[in-house]
Amino acid sequence: MEHSMSERIEDLNRRREESLHAGSERLVERQRSGGKMLARERLEYLLDEGSFNELDQLARSRSNSLAEGSRPYGDGVITGWGTVDGRKVFVFSQDFTVFGGALGEVFAEKIHKVMDLALKAGAPLVGLNDGAGARIQEGVVSLASYGGIFHRNVKASGVTPQISVIMGPCAGGAVYSPAMTDFIFMVDETSHMFITGPDVVKTVTGEEVTLEELGGAGAHSSKSGVAQFAGPDEKSVLDDVKFLLSFLPANNLEEPPFLPSADPADRLVPELSDMIPANSNMPYDMTEVIRAIADDGEYFEYAPRWAGSITCGYARIGGQSVGIVGNQPSMYAGVLDIESSEKAARFVRTCDAFNVPLVTFVDVPGFLPGVDQEHNGIIRHGAKLLYAYCEATVPRIQVITRKAYGGAYVVMNSKSIGADLAFAWPSAELAVMGAQGAVEIVNRRDLAAAEDPVAKRAELVAAYEENHLNPWEAADRGYIDDVIDPAETRRKLAAGLEMLRSKREELPARKHGNMPL
Repeated sequence: MEHSMSERIEDLNRRREESLHAGSERLVERQRSGGKMLARERLEYLLDEGSFNELDQLARSRSNSLAEGSRPYGDGVITGWGTVDGRKVFVFSQDFTVFGGALGEVFAEKIHKVMDLALKAGAPLVGLNDGAGARIQEGVVSLASYGGIFHRNVKASGVTPQISVIMGPCAGGAVYSPAMTDFIFMVDETSHMFITGPDVVKTVTGEEVTLEELGGAGAHSSKSGVAQFAGPDEKSVLDDVKFLLSFLPANNLEEPPFLPSADPADRLVPELSDMIPANSNMPYDMTEVIRAIADDGEYFEYAPRWAGSITCGYARIGGQSVGIVGNQPSMYAGVLDIESSEKAARFVRTCDAFNVPLVTFVDVPGFLPGVDQEHNGIIRHGAKLLYAYCEATVPRIQVITRKAYGGAYVVMNSKSIGADLAFAWPSAELAVMGAQGAVEIVNRRDLAAAEDPVAKRAELVAAYEENHLNPWEAADRGYIDDVIDPAETRRKLAAGLEMLRSKREELPARKHGNMPL
């Protein structure tokens, strides 16, 4: 039977319209009543208006186990590309109103295709995850289809940015694709990630736990460290995704976006001189130091709820995108422990993969002592951060604000492990350890023989502080390039980053290094 072109176009439009309403009204209402946006609404909010180009809109499941009426167009996931702030981005958005967002063969093929295109085109991939895992009706096909996604995650790792946004349930094998991407965002109260749910946990271990306690945004952003970003609602989370993309290049062969600012690069920051307490044991907030230096005071913190003794995040200095790592004296004196070492190592490697220069602010009294830390592998985990810095070839600048003690000083991007520039404030204390500990070890006999051990200890501590807890010996030997007035920090960093824009450094030829995982 012949059909005119107008009839064919009418049929096409009917099918397209049907694909826009794949989920039942009941499931759509259930999604909205839970405070969640629909899959297409999320894409419309994320992408620039009118920029979305959809792929495989009319694809349907080929499974024999599904009746004709239960094979909706799109198969439960929307894929394609568009722009964010005018820059190309590939996307997929899982639709919980179709098969509960569960992954089947065609669903996975659509994601495979958009992942392949993102890698070929050299552009970021943003996945909006809202699905319960493998589609049971399609059996082992679903499991094999997940493998195709995992394989592509690894292939694209370090080549194009991969961002996972968890906007609903994400369980079982479905959590491993997000885990291999560069960044994970979650929504408070409405998104969950776990290998096994509360019922299975109770059956196997006897532990009773709620869905939120087990795998909610609070748990993963503050306890497990799986999620780096969390927000109160879906729109605020998507806004943060857009902001993050503004700091990142499209791929590993490009430089991060340069955004000129009205904030002068050579601006002095006199308030920095008053931020360091006179008593070196008193805390202060390193993020205040960072914001005072950054363009327009903007600092987008990475994993702010987890491993609080170190702060990491993105900012701009003189228009250049930079990754910042800083010990946080307001939390456990800024000590390096297992979690802070892991957090910073992951961040450093991500910045290095995508050509984002690194600025490190140092105020570290050492690694956290303790039986738990030793038995849980502080040596191995601390070595991850050391390895990450040593491996990084992006421009690297160190600023020592106060304490720089022992091996922790070396690990925090010191000149000896490859920092391009190292500056210290006059308040910097570069030493093997603090004065009290050093005196107890070095002057043990003097203290034992003293008529007044308390007075003698105070005398020796004062002498050690005067002679060793300063930046002058390090400056003498070139371990730091300059001792600077804190007010000059922004000016020095901007000049250093501009000079280092042409930096070129190659690692030895090898298959890959063997990081102490």
